[in-house]
Amino acid sequence: MNQIHVGCRLRYTVQSETTFLFNISVTQNTFQSTTNESIEVSPFHKIEECAVGPLGNRYLRMTANPGDLTIDYRATVELHANEVDSTDVCEVNYENLPADVLTYLNPSRYCESDKLLRFAGEEFGQLVPGYSRVTAICNWTFDHLTYTPGSTGPLTTACDVLIQRTGVCRDYAHLAISMCRACGIPARYVSGYAVRLQPPDFHGFFEAYLDGRWFLFDATRLAPVGGFVRIGTGRDAADVAFATIRGDAQSTEVTVWSDEQQGGDHMLDPDNVQTGVSSAS
Repeated sequence: MNQIHVGCRLRYTVQSETTFLFNISVTQNTFQSTTNESIEVSPFHKIEECAVGPLGNRYLRMTANPGDLTIDYRATVELHANEVDSTDVCEVNYENLPADVLTYLNPSRYCESDKLLRFAGEEFGQLVPGYSRVTAICNWTFDHLTYTPGSTGPLTTACDVLIQRTGVCRDYAHLAISMCRACGIPARYVSGYAVRLQPPDFHGFFEAYLDGRWFLFDATRLAPVGGFVRIGTGRDAADVAFATIRGDAQSTEVTVWSDEQQGGDHMLDPDNVQTGVSSAS
């Protein structure tokens, strides 16, 4: 069991009354649990926590008046490792997939798997089905894309990334998800915190459904998968944006941190960790 400290500080300048929906809280599931958690809003505003969607993603909703706004979130998380021999992990035949998993075979806003059927079949159709085939998809994505911050935007899809061969973590995840789905492997997008990610930021990776359970994968290779802390899960990044804003507000700071337990409470202090500016990842 690994203990991780995670958190973020978000600052905005609010011009007129604005409603925010934040997806920054650590999710509770069989893979992880929180032993400590706090949210601070300055100046004080009433904040509502709600679960959205069948996966229970945790959202924080609030309406802020004009002025400066700061949100500080922090949590201590225990990751429950479940080691498996990946050589024995197989794909699940379509007729045996659970009903709630079937939706992750369908194309979605950023993952146009239906347009990649021929391409994915030519590249990966002859490989042995299972964990190794998803790994091969990740390897291909890593080898053929260049990680370039700022190279993509909120309208960039998996097909766009395949053509331009550059992107950020959400783009790597979208392309890998699309090729998994095109090969008949259910796959879904995950947003989260990542230990040792440089520069620190919210991270985008994915899960593939194999042998009756979900497995984490990351085609960017920017951080160890064993240090990933899940925030939200969905069909693609459209389902798990870390902030959705209705009104007039400008972001002035996005600071994210994630550290392994090393016996020091200083890791909970965002002023004592490396700062990263959030990109479209």
